[in-house]
Amino acid sequence: MIRLLLIGPPGAGKGTQAALLAKRFGIPAISTGDIFRENVAGKTELGVEAKGYMDRGEYVPDDLTNALVRDRLSKPDCQDGFLLDGYPRTIDQVHELDDILRENGTKLDIVVQLTADTEEIVSRLANRALEQGRTDDTPEVIRTRQAVYEEQTAPLIDVYASRSLVAKVDGLGEVKTVTARITEVLGAAGLADS
Repeated sequence: MIRLLLIGPPGAGKGTQAALLAKRFGIPAISTGDIFRENVAGKTELGVEAKGYMDRGEYVPDDLTNALVRDRLSKPDCQDGFLLDGYPRTIDQVHELDDILRENGTKLDIVVQLTADTEEIVSRLANRALEQGRTDDTPEVIRTRQAVYEEQTAPLIDVYASRSLVAKVDGLGEVKTVTARITEVLGAAGLADS
């Protein structure tokens, strides 16, 4: 059982690592970005509303995001652990997540902060946009997302650090190397065999 939050700037490799770690530990990876994109593709009411924010590189408002996460964490597959990717992104969402976890009688075990150089991130996301045909990864939007991250999300690291939950991991390098680094910090925290 592990309840893990991956945090870091857009393009730091959270999605890739989330999928690998979820498989390894047999827990669901909960990515608000993926859920929003699924809704956009399906042209749901939430998707239509979310698309405007995403296309501008802005965050989807807290009330929409909180409702989605609250519902997802109530599902039976989250009882034995989960991995959050892309949530929380604001201080208000941290408080909402605290409330959700308290109501479920659980808490976060660790916050893994992936770090990466901004220019490397811009390069990664530009390549991803070409490979996946994603319209939300233009250089202008990428830089907007980086600025929004620094302004709104980076302060969360201080909150979780004050709770002694943060483990920093270099997100640059081969995927398996980064996965090994994360597994090592999880092992050091007594949450996995390293």
